[in-house]
Amino acid sequence: MTNLHTVFEKTRADRRAALIGYLPAGFPTKDGAVAAATAMVEAGCDVIEIGLPYSDPLMDGPTIQDAVHRALTNGTRIADVMRTVEGVAASGAAVLVMTYWNPVDRYGAERFARELADAGGAGVITPDLTPEEAGPWREAAASAGLGTVFLVAPSSTDERIRAVADCCTGFVYAASLMGVTGARTSVSAAAEGLVKRTKAHTDLPVCVGLGVGTGSQAAEVAAYADGVIVGSAFIRRILDAADESEGLTAVRALAEELATGVRTRPET
Repeated sequence: MTNLHTVFEKTRADRRAALIGYLPAGFPTKDGAVAAATAMVEAGCDVIEIGLPYSDPLMDGPTIQDAVHRALTNGTRIADVMRTVEGVAASGAAVLVMTYWNPVDRYGAERFARELADAGGAGVITPDLTPEEAGPWREAAASAGLGTVFLVAPSSTDERIRAVADCCTGFVYAASLMGVTGARTSVSAAAEGLVKRTKAHTDLPVCVGLGVGTGSQAAEVAAYADGVIVGSAFIRRILDAADESEGLTAVRALAEELATGVRTRPET
């Protein structure tokens, strides 16, 4: 297993941001998710987020909703998520699960954490779990050696940012805008200020997600963030492909473009 500390230690030494890619388990198929995520790693992703498909994706835009619906239609369950993590972890990347809290709560936090660690997972992102209710999960994750990742948003007060950051052990996820996921023509101007405010309260890496979909956008965000998170743009490449083979070629090309972006240092 590659852990998050090792990833960010390396990217800091390389004087660049980490590239974090997202795909839901079971999309476009159960085996196809492993193949696509592995291609993303081979083309430059440092970390992969594997989404746990959920029927009520609160913060996901239409592109991810489409992919998650297909994953659920494919019969994807938590056991399949664990198998996906195991398959992608074999690539050498750090692998996280991104999930809403209800499936973990119903499955059992300790059981989920233990099985994820056994599969080679490095941590979990829980976008709808609040600091006030995170105690049991933080304990389960710590016992299993998993990193915890929670979200801050442009609307977060400094007090709230501090509370969220105190719950994190992997990195802090800075949502660049108030809204749902999806690639956009430009990254929210609020993102840089949010990263700056968050860094005032933690020494952990701060990574930006929501809205990044091109190499130039990745370079823009990499100038001030420790990591760049991309999901919808990868999914869109697969959705638009004629078949899985074409989809693999497309996500590999996008990962290469984004990897170049996070390695582009701004002119001084």
